[in-house]
Amino acid sequence: MTQDFRGALIGCGFFAQHHARAWLELEGVELVAVCDRNKARATAFAQTFGVLSVYDAAETMLEHETLDFVDIATQASTHSELVALAARCGVNVICQKPLAPTLEEARAIVESAQGVTLMVHENFRWQRPMRELKRVAAELGPLFYGRIGFRSAYDVYADQPYLATDPRFILLDVGVHLFDLARFFLGETETLLCHTARVNPNIAGEDVATVLLNMTSGAHAVVELSYASRLEQELFPQTLVQLEGPLGSAVLTADYQIVVTTAQGVRRTDATPHVLPGTPGPLTAIPESVLNVQRHWLECLQRGRMPDTSGADNLKTLELTFGAYRSAEEGEVVRLGKL
Repeated sequence: MTQDFRGALIGCGFFAQHHARAWLELEGVELVAVCDRNKARATAFAQTFGVLSVYDAAETMLEHETLDFVDIATQASTHSELVALAARCGVNVICQKPLAPTLEEARAIVESAQGVTLMVHENFRWQRPMRELKRVAAELGPLFYGRIGFRSAYDVYADQPYLATDPRFILLDVGVHLFDLARFFLGETETLLCHTARVNPNIAGEDVATVLLNMTSGAHAVVELSYASRLEQELFPQTLVQLEGPLGSAVLTADYQIVVTTAQGVRRTDATPHVLPGTPGPLTAIPESVLNVQRHWLECLQRGRMPDTSGADNLKTLELTFGAYRSAEEGEVVRLGKL
């Protein structure tokens, strides 16, 4: 990096810690301010990560700080207002997923950000095992099948209690990640069919979903989601992937092992993510991917190019997400591009 970028973090909740640690690890960027409606939380957060300026209103922060970008790590219902505010101030935006609680609002957010660079903080495709899997899958020829699964009984509600009250849960919280992976590996989707269930009686939304995707390439994919699966090995937050092409298969198994099978034989690769300092609990795969997302963001700002998961690109992922909800509600196959 030849240019130092000045950034500010909006939202000082549970996941924001990963953002802050990544900004501190990266060269060419300075986190100059944090903002949270809870001033005490913002102050404590700033002290933890050595940030000098603290605000409890984004408008005030944007008035007083000279910024190259804001990093929005708040709940989806606040994104529309915050992205539009930053764009009016001419400040670029990296925004946590999901971009919005509805597809219509997401489209309006992307429209409001015309004139600045908008990237969605979509980190699963930046996990080390996913990058390695993408690389080895190139050996298989055109992929005709994929299975992407996230199945767990981990108590995700303990750190993020609002998830238990959201009327739309696992498709919007985790499904966006897996749909983005489906696009990353297999391209765009033509039609989908989705079934959902609420197994946990103490939450408001769906905690299980199974989605069949028919890709424009002719490939098929299955996306599986569950926070109700008590399995022999608790894999949270691992995502398992199987990809098949005419020349073989590549499978991401438990504990980040990749098995490639071709006519030449079988080989195994360890794709365990690098663990960054201060990683809490079982989230060992997450901080490195956040670091990779944010490094990509800085490179795009430096080179004046569009991020891989730009706002416009993320609309395609959200079309899958909200198309899945429509399919589940109507019990019918949904054709993408008709939403």
